[in-house]
Amino acid sequence: MSLKLGLDTGGTYTDAVLWDDERGVVASAKALTTRHDLSIGIREAIQAVLPPVLPDIGLVSISTTLATNAIVEGQGRSVCLLLIGYDPDLLGELGSGRIIPRQRMVLIRGGHDGVGMELAPLDAVAAREAILAQAPHVDAYAVSGYFGVRNPAHELAVRSLVRELTGKPVTCGHELTSRLNAPRRALTTALNARLIPLLHELVVTVQETLVELGIRAPLMVVKGDGSLIGAEMAVERPVETILSGPAASVVGAHHQVEVEEAFVIDMGGTTTDVIPMRGGRPALDPEGARIGELRIMVEAIDAHTVGLGGDSEVRFDEAGALTAGPTRVIPLCLLAGRHPEVVAELQRQVDRWTSGAEASRKEDRARFVLRQRQLVDGAARLTPRQREVWEALAGGPISLLELLSGVEHPSLHRECLRELIATGLVAVGAFTPTDALHVLGRYDRWPAAAARLGAILWGGLLGVSPERFAEQVVRQVEVQMGRTLVATALLEETGSMPAADDKAGRLIIDRALRADGGGSFAVSIEMQRQLVAVGAPVRSYLPPVAERLGARLVIPDHAEVRSALGAVVGGIVQRVRVLIQPLAARSLYRVHLPSEARVFRRLEDAVECAREVAASKAEELARRAGANEAKVEVKREDQILRDRSRPSEEIYLGTEVIATAVGRPRMRT
Repeated sequence: MSLKLGLDTGGTYTDAVLWDDERGVVASAKALTTRHDLSIGIREAIQAVLPPVLPDIGLVSISTTLATNAIVEGQGRSVCLLLIGYDPDLLGELGSGRIIPRQRMVLIRGGHDGVGMELAPLDAVAAREAILAQAPHVDAYAVSGYFGVRNPAHELAVRSLVRELTGKPVTCGHELTSRLNAPRRALTTALNARLIPLLHELVVTVQETLVELGIRAPLMVVKGDGSLIGAEMAVERPVETILSGPAASVVGAHHQVEVEEAFVIDMGGTTTDVIPMRGGRPALDPEGARIGELRIMVEAIDAHTVGLGGDSEVRFDEAGALTAGPTRVIPLCLLAGRHPEVVAELQRQVDRWTSGAEASRKEDRARFVLRQRQLVDGAARLTPRQREVWEALAGGPISLLELLSGVEHPSLHRECLRELIATGLVAVGAFTPTDALHVLGRYDRWPAAAARLGAILWGGLLGVSPERFAEQVVRQVEVQMGRTLVATALLEETGSMPAADDKAGRLIIDRALRADGGGSFAVSIEMQRQLVAVGAPVRSYLPPVAERLGARLVIPDHAEVRSALGAVVGGIVQRVRVLIQPLAARSLYRVHLPSEARVFRRLEDAVECAREVAASKAEELARRAGANEAKVEVKREDQILRDRSRPSEEIYLGTEVIATAVGRPRMRT
């Protein structure tokens, strides 16, 4: 029987698992994720699980935090968002200053109404001009038409223009969701376009590495709902891989720990995800994936995701208190392991500080910047000042203090750095919780000297020893982890979480988590649900958190590679939704199919058409996603409005027909 190879590429580690359906885990391994060249870490992880004689591998599946991390860290490739028929006032609702700069959003005349009728003709001339004007500045395009899910004609026309004029990747909103909410749909479409080059790079890297190693098996990718999708299809719709890593973790955890009600905690290098298990299955979020404050219109597990992990940057918040995240950086100990000269520079900073010669900004201490990937076609888009910064990093990591020393306008250089970091060209090395564990001797994978020197510099700011500072960092991570768990529990019960400015609520939760006395009252919290923890750092942080929350904690076997395991035990699921709307006087019914709209005189005829098309499309998508064969189920949901004062009267609002195709991934034969 063929084996299955599961992979997981995280912000810090790339994991590999060799799986046998009868024997379970045959081998597992971890390797560092090498962002400058992903193939290095992927190859190392795969080779570590392969025996001397290459076995018969029938399937390779990969989960990844690439999409989630890119959103959390504000990274991604440059994109133009073409908005057809949008009101300018909706731009504020996009909240996309972080995702798409205003100069990359273009309004084009056109659009449809709620039943798919054209509100205004598409201004094809303006669309052509915008596409050509933006082409030198962007890597991909996103197209979102007003009520494009009711009639995609304008989106399809603009997509054809983009392909004809540029040949660059392009995403249409109606391809990703059939739900309403124009600003959120536009945001989702823009995110998908930003992520296409990133996921394409990952898929190509994995495919080339597999060929080099002699493995010729179908490649699958885990979606945000825990199901699998073929690699080629995933590259077209990378936004669907948001929460891929935690979704795979839940699937993998449930494979060995069968619980009905629990919170699964997946902690990695960049993020922590808390996923409720209900009735033995991970809950799906009906409102779409939630990443921090963003709502993205793709079906995904109901995860509460925060920027907190082993490699979170330790910093001071706006109130001057110590905190970790949400930004991921390279731990000082890891950076020194790759670049030993970092230790000498840290020692020089310590010497200057202890002698009183250091008068720089405290945030610049123990911080380094370095190139993360090579310039390819983006070289022409660097400004002169960005190129100056880029060239300064040619020799390897450089401390922020050194980079900014003698510069006439440090603030401009800082802004250039932020821009280069946002595009993924430059990475930051700084003190992290991983460094704190090295200082305390609880982890010893990399040189602890760099971590200790960083703790001396940071501890000096607080007037404490490096060990005391490291303990404060670990405790702070535990508190933030506990806050996330309590917030998720509150969200489950009340539908809302404590507001960021709710000082009283924060104090009550923190008082229970810190368990260090002080204050005029004590708080005790007892979680009723079991905690299941997976991910490399959980053994270092979760036991004390569970104890303070009075919760039973389970850390399953192979918890460190649980996402890679979940990647090979999942199945393929594809859903197609078709909406039916009544037209004037309810004498006609419009069926909004994936590529067109049809009108029927009888509701049952409209439903039959919707059922046939939805079932056929779902099966087609399942086969495209890599299913050997698919079983399709179709359900009908009528939307009826009833007047309490007149129980016998009903108002028909519409019908949604949902086809779900389920299948097992196709194995190499």
